[in-house]
Amino acid sequence: MYQPIVFDTAGYRLPENQRKPIRWAIYIGYLALTAGIFHGLAQALSYANIDILAYFPALKSYYQGLTAHGVANALIFTFSFSNGFLPLMTARALSQKLVSWMLWTSFVLLALGNVLVIYAVATNQASVLYTSYAPLQAHWTYYFGLVLVVVSTWLALANMLVIWNRWRKENPGERVPLLAHISVISYVMWGLASLPIAVLFLGFLIPWSIGWLPKMDPLLGRTLFWFTGHAIVYAWLLPAYVSWYALIPRQVEGKMVSDSLTRFVFVLFLLLSIPTGFHHQYTDPGISTTMKAIHAVLTFGVFFPSLATAFSVMASLEMGGRRRGGSGLLGWIRKLPWGDPSVVAQLLAMITFVFGGITGLINASFTMNQVVHNTTWIPGHFHMTVGSAVALTLMGVAYWMIPYLTGRGLVGKGWAVASSWLYTVGVLIFARGMISAGLEGMPRRIYRAQATYTREAWDLGGALTGIGGTLMFIGILVFFIVIAWTVVAGRKGEGPSDIPWSETLRPPAKTGWEPRLDRLVFWSVVAVVLVVIAYGPFFATYLPPNFVSPGFTVW
Repeated sequence: MYQPIVFDTAGYRLPENQRKPIRWAIYIGYLALTAGIFHGLAQALSYANIDILAYFPALKSYYQGLTAHGVANALIFTFSFSNGFLPLMTARALSQKLVSWMLWTSFVLLALGNVLVIYAVATNQASVLYTSYAPLQAHWTYYFGLVLVVVSTWLALANMLVIWNRWRKENPGERVPLLAHISVISYVMWGLASLPIAVLFLGFLIPWSIGWLPKMDPLLGRTLFWFTGHAIVYAWLLPAYVSWYALIPRQVEGKMVSDSLTRFVFVLFLLLSIPTGFHHQYTDPGISTTMKAIHAVLTFGVFFPSLATAFSVMASLEMGGRRRGGSGLLGWIRKLPWGDPSVVAQLLAMITFVFGGITGLINASFTMNQVVHNTTWIPGHFHMTVGSAVALTLMGVAYWMIPYLTGRGLVGKGWAVASSWLYTVGVLIFARGMISAGLEGMPRRIYRAQATYTREAWDLGGALTGIGGTLMFIGILVFFIVIAWTVVAGRKGEGPSDIPWSETLRPPAKTGWEPRLDRLVFWSVVAVVLVVIAYGPFFATYLPPNFVSPGFTVW
């Protein structure tokens, strides 16, 4: 017996007044992705030793472009998408209307936050990079704009929780549909993880930038940032996992392997994603080796649900490939729908993520991290995770979701497929260049064209970075053209009538231990306990903070 992971298989569409803010939130995300890649191209070319300030006259400094790229692609793109995608998945799975005022307020805060951030970055008053490390100081509009973006995600989560609780009251004794479970868990994890960075921005950086707080504690700022900073990677990644688990199987004519395994994996991400931040601070003084070791163990622990994801998703793909006529050990791979733009983008995202995950284990290792820390190895790894697993997946989702939300058929399907291949080849070349140069000691976040300490050993890696970055730029530019063309000129009435929800091999159990996976409050409390264990000793010995650094602006 097959069991759908949505409650009502007959289909459900949100009313237009709710689809509209979802649609525009997602548009903001894809516009941010497209705008950010121009700065990404500049960054890639700069590693190839090209003086980008001569070719990008609007840039006042290299670091202004680096900030714009990081903020647009890593923050605005991802959270704008999630603000639309996860509530949409939850509403569809539960066949419930969202709360309209929450939807619109979330969208307004997202849009206003974007305006403030764009103002600060475009006027070169916020060239502090997306990490926002003190004592580098930005204009208050930059910090406040990002706060509004974070608050917009809280409202999106609150909206999801409201309809979650409504559905539970209307359906006592029923298991929460799987698609709703994993969508809500994804944003509950982010809701908990975002609290430290809210404390950092609201309690310290905004008062500091206004002048109410004369000095800042750099170590406290870095710790609060990375308290959120590693978990934010999973806040970007989990919406992609929602698609891999719950949507891709249907798109390839496969089935979900296990309802309980999927729920268990997302609960593990909730528990283990947050208490891992110190592995970004292995070289920071003031943090005990014991605390760093605890976070190292937990970081390797969070790798386990990713391995389970690889097994589950691969099994779903194999089922689909064999159902489509594939045979032999690997013959099913050829039978997957490689001509479907949505599928091919996500399959390529999965392939590049394998390399991203492996290089991430190097970063998590205390000793090997010392070799690659603050070298170009790090952005090489980063672009194979967030820059490919997330970006490519969200591009693939767009190929069905934009037609679904607009009612217009996708145009330029061949171009859409080509854009994913271009981007994938580009990111592999780009990452190969950055990783090899990083092993030769090339620092990250340097303007190589003006650096006086460059080495000949960095030339090949820098050149590959420039070539790969250019291909990535072209791939996303083609993606943007296809999506814009679809929105403007796609044939009306040809969009899909429903999301491509998948089915599980057997229905979720209503007895035994499995229903306990739906206890959202319980697992959230366990997550908080783990966070207290992982961070409590540091804050207990470190506080009160040592305010020693006045703010300064370099560029």
